Amino acid sequence: MNNYEESRRKFLAKLGLAVGTTVVAGEKLSATVLNDKKEFKLSKQQLQFMQQYEKWMDDFIPAIKAQRENPDDANAKKSIVELSDKADSWKKQLEGYMEDENFARYYMTVTERLTKEIY
Repeated sequence: MNNYEESRRKFLAKLGLAVGTTVVAGEKLSATVLNDKKEFKLSKQQLQFMQQYEKWMDDFIPAIKAQRENPDDANAKKSIVELSDKADSWKKQLEGYMEDENFARYYMTVTERLTKEIY
């Protein structure tokens, strides 16, 4: 496993997708994630959380790409650590929101962008 994969796994584990949230999401989601996030009605708080998450992704994706291009990039590593810590602070809130099927589907649809852009 290369450094990128290891960092990605650690990040996903911190975000709660490795075990806990995957179980919740797996129970709530069908095998297909729909691509249009407009289909999922969210509460005001959920929408604010997702706006924060999408803004976070806008910072995280370039950091991951920079680290992948240059594994010794200290700034990218620092950004990844800081952004991962920030995501870790949302874990309980995310786990609560993931109990809502609409939120879980919306979240997985948005997260597809992260997956597509870093691979």
